[in-house]
Amino acid sequence: MTFQEYQKLALRTAAPAHKKNELFHLVLGLVGESAEIGEKVKKWVRDQDSDESKLDKEALTKELGDVLWYIAVFAEYLDIPMEDVAQKNIDKLADRLRRDKIGGSGDNR
Repeated sequence: MTFQEYQKLALRTAAPAHKKNELFHLVLGLVGESAEIGEKVKKWVRDQDSDESKLDKEALTKELGDVLWYIAVFAEYLDIPMEDVAQKNIDKLADRLRRDKIGGSGDNR
C-alpha cells in the first residue's frame, strides 16, 4: 500500500475538514495516541523490567496505526500529500547524515 492509498482510505473514516474545531481534534488526537504508545512502553518498563521478549508488539502496532491515521488525516487537512511528508522527512535526515548531524538536538541542526 502506498502512502497515497493509505491517506485516501483513512479519510473514509475522518470527520469533514470543515467541522468546527476539526484542526484541534486532529492535533489532540495525534498527541493522545502518541501518549498511549508512551504509556504502553512505560508499563512494559515498570512491569516487565524492559524485557524485550515481553514487549506487546501487537498492541504497539495498533497504537502506531492510530498515530498514522491522525498523521494522514492531519496532513490532508493541511492539503499535504503523505508522500510529501515522508519524502521531506527522508530528505531532512539524509541532509543531517551527510553533515554528520544525526545526533544532537534541535530542529535545524
